[in-house]
Amino acid sequence: MRVAVFSTKSYDRQFLDAANADHAHDLVYFEPKLDRTTAPLAEGFPAVCLFINDAPDVAALEILASGGTRLLALRSAGFNHVDLKAAARLGIRVMRVPAYSPYAVAEHAVALILMLNRKLYRAYNRVRDDNFSLEGLLGFDLHGRTVGVVGTGKIGMVFAQIMHGFGCQLLGYDAYPNPQFEEIGAARYVQLPELIENADIISLHCPLLPATYHLIDAEAIDHMKPNTMLINTSRGGLIDTKAAIAGIKSGKIGYLGLDVYEQEENLFFEDLSDTVIQDDDYQLLQSFPNVVLTAHQAFFTRDALKNIAETTLKNITDFEQARPSPNEVKLQEIVVAKTPS
Repeated sequence: MRVAVFSTKSYDRQFLDAANADHAHDLVYFEPKLDRTTAPLAEGFPAVCLFINDAPDVAALEILASGGTRLLALRSAGFNHVDLKAAARLGIRVMRVPAYSPYAVAEHAVALILMLNRKLYRAYNRVRDDNFSLEGLLGFDLHGRTVGVVGTGKIGMVFAQIMHGFGCQLLGYDAYPNPQFEEIGAARYVQLPELIENADIISLHCPLLPATYHLIDAEAIDHMKPNTMLINTSRGGLIDTKAAIAGIKSGKIGYLGLDVYEQEENLFFEDLSDTVIQDDDYQLLQSFPNVVLTAHQAFFTRDALKNIAETTLKNITDFEQARPSPNEVKLQEIVVAKTPS
């Protein structure tokens, strides 16, 4: 089957080509992201393969449908960037990669915690300049601290197990509680307001849905402990960026670690080092000494990329051979989706 693969980098092609040895699809790579201006490139392709910052809105989907596309194969677990109502109306099926490596994302969340707590970004730069002073590098023991885990799917569970290993107390919140979560030491589920009020560290591991958009807003931040650490490796829209900036200024947010950003589609996965970034909120976040940003790289391990490629190609083969797929995204998932893995 001919497949138009958008938003591709060298590493995407490497892993997709390797996985395709077992499927023999005709993969045609396009470096630009898919939107209404680039959708005509997919004319004649029955399948289109997309990444997280592609923009399959109504206009783009109509162009794809008119060109013969009947499948969107997502190289991601999240599907909030797809207009599922329009896709269903146009007869375009959507498949995703629901679980590629929960360890990759969970471990990156822990890396952000350690980076912020022990000021590793400052320490590294100081030592390179032969500055061995410890002033300003004071951290705290993770042991005994209370960690709030928002979303206890596969990633949230792995994250919780790692933090339990540090000796942390665990509070969890999930619309669909996982019985295994409360088997981790003394972990217990609470309502979100209680988690926010009592956690020293809050880590987000939930999907971006209408119900979770700006889950962390000004009101939530107002109820945090002073100096709370907030970590997000899920989707940028879970946090109201302007409210987070105000929270940093007020001292409610003492540490902010982000691998995702609300307006990242205009920034991430590209080299913009020779440009002037026009996003004032992003630039302000970068200026704070207690903020660490990474560019949506939590998923970026060899293991995860291999699993993403293999599952994506299998999804396309299932579609080609008219087999049912457990990875198909149904329209009703907009409303009833569980916490993603």
